[in-house]
Amino acid sequence: MNHRPDTAPELHIPDSLRVPPKVLCHATSLRKATRRISQLYDAVMAPSGLRSTQRSILIQIARHQAPAMTELAAILVIDRSALAQNLKPLERDGLVSVEVDTDDRRSRRVRLTQCGVDKLLESQALWEEAQQCFETRLGKQQACELRELLGKVAALDYGDETVED
Repeated sequence: MNHRPDTAPELHIPDSLRVPPKVLCHATSLRKATRRISQLYDAVMAPSGLRSTQRSILIQIARHQAPAMTELAAILVIDRSALAQNLKPLERDGLVSVEVDTDDRRSRRVRLTQCGVDKLLESQALWEEAQQCFETRLGKQQACELRELLGKVAALDYGDETVED
């Protein structure tokens, strides 16, 4: 029998699942904030053709000068398979190259191409605009404090393996 939502029997939710609004899940709160900020950055940076996640990857590759895949995954706090998926469009668009490490043939190194450097330069003013927009809405001091706090959260050891080798 097909129940319509207005005629379905009421489901009993145990009291242990009735979490007061002031006791929200930390992970859910962080994900919601991350999605919201990503929406802002993605909208502002849309003219560059880069999403905020892509620009973040390109910046880390530039900062670390051809990091190994494992190193880059650890820097980004992402597993290697997810990193490989995120690199595919960047490689397809000629922004990065993934090459065998000459010192360790089992390892791959990710390098920016000149096109990747040019794309970072092209997107810089848009990224700065997104930064300014966020800081204006939240407040410059609070934005700085939030970055510091989030850096601590990202660096905490939770006793599990968060990045695959």
